[in-house]
Amino acid sequence: MNAEFIRALDKIQEEKSIDKEDLIEAIEAAITTAYKKNYGNAQNVEINIDREKGDIQVFAMKEILEVPENDLYQISLEKAREVDPNYNVGDLFRKEVRPRDFGRIAAQNAKQLIIQRIKEAERNIIYNDYLERQDEVLTGIIKRVEKGIVNVEVGKLEAVMLPSEQTPGETYEVNQRIKVYLLMVKKTTKGPQINVSRTHPGLVKRLFESEVPEIFDGIVDIVSISREAGSRTKVAVKANEPSIDPVGACVGQKGVRVQNIINELSHEKIDVIKWSENIEEYIANALSPAKVVKVIPNKDDKTAIAIVDDYQLSLAIGKEGQNVRLAAKLTGWKIDIKSKLNYVGDHMVVEKPAEKLEDILMELKEELELDF
Repeated sequence: MNAEFIRALDKIQEEKSIDKEDLIEAIEAAITTAYKKNYGNAQNVEINIDREKGDIQVFAMKEILEVPENDLYQISLEKAREVDPNYNVGDLFRKEVRPRDFGRIAAQNAKQLIIQRIKEAERNIIYNDYLERQDEVLTGIIKRVEKGIVNVEVGKLEAVMLPSEQTPGETYEVNQRIKVYLLMVKKTTKGPQINVSRTHPGLVKRLFESEVPEIFDGIVDIVSISREAGSRTKVAVKANEPSIDPVGACVGQKGVRVQNIINELSHEKIDVIKWSENIEEYIANALSPAKVVKVIPNKDDKTAIAIVDDYQLSLAIGKEGQNVRLAAKLTGWKIDIKSKLNYVGDHMVVEKPAEKLEDILMELKEELELDF
């Protein structure tokens, strides 16, 4: 131990953000343990490292008694006062000792501890870096696919994407570039572990923020998202400025903005709908692409009946009930779909509607998943 050693600790503190004093105290504790292991566990010793020169001193600590019973950790008052007349019974007697080969043992333990602390510090830096990026989208490269688990390299770490976080219908190939949502960061004995997702609604939100400047700038807000990954997502948006069309801003000219997101999500369908304070209008919008004739809400239990033309019924409900299910998640209301022909109410006129060609085509497109 010398001044060069102290300068090395200063450098470690500067580059690795490890507090020098904490490191020295840890080294002192490690050397104390090493001393007891090599020179007798029953001994009570104190290790001091000079903070400026790096010199190391070992002090044997003994309790002062009138009549000691064990010379390893007790000393008589008479012998203690031969060194310092101010000692009294009950005090701790300190005497510097210089055991053979102790410098080598001290250096080995100091080196091991420093390496260990540097590794711990680097792990903490990486952990904190990714912790700050939690709930963000990362771009990574798939490194391995084993037993249904996809390992994605994202910067300095390999992230884990569990089967439950993988989009149904997507295939994952080694060396494929992919965008993932940083779901969770946790510390383990082997370093930070991160879990990522392709199914989380937050992935859709972050993709819209990156594609739509109005959302990034706060001019347009995403109020709610409901998603069934790999199939369909509904996004409710509102504008914070009256002159802005929130749906138009998200869709983009000729649909280019939303199409970029659809492509990233392996052609998952996305409905961008306008949020409204009026719950009747909001529910009607949420059931898009179906056209709703009337919404009858019950604010006491947050349930609503949505009335649609007979030929719009299957479109409003959606394949296996998906459309109404997503609309309910989006609005937070339980929605029941009723055909106009079959619903009898005080404010409804029961009549057979004239079917419009464009509505029939839209229904066929949704039911048969046609692309036209």
